[in-house]
Amino acid sequence: MGERKKGKKKKDERSIIHLGCERCSRRNYHTTKNKRNTPEKLALKKYCKWCRSHTIHREMKL
Repeated sequence: MGERKKGKKKKDERSIIHLGCERCSRRNYHTTKNKRNTPEKLALKKYCKWCRSHTIHREMKL
């Protein structure tokens, strides 16, 4: 009778991003981010094994 179609979840809302160290610019981490909730570039303080210290890692292009 009155069947409703269930909507599919959009897979493209979350995208894989790479986090690169500001000091040495090596890409040490990767994660996913929801583009709708955080449209600006992500910046996290993480440990860089090349610099051997905690530095700010920013979102970089793939």
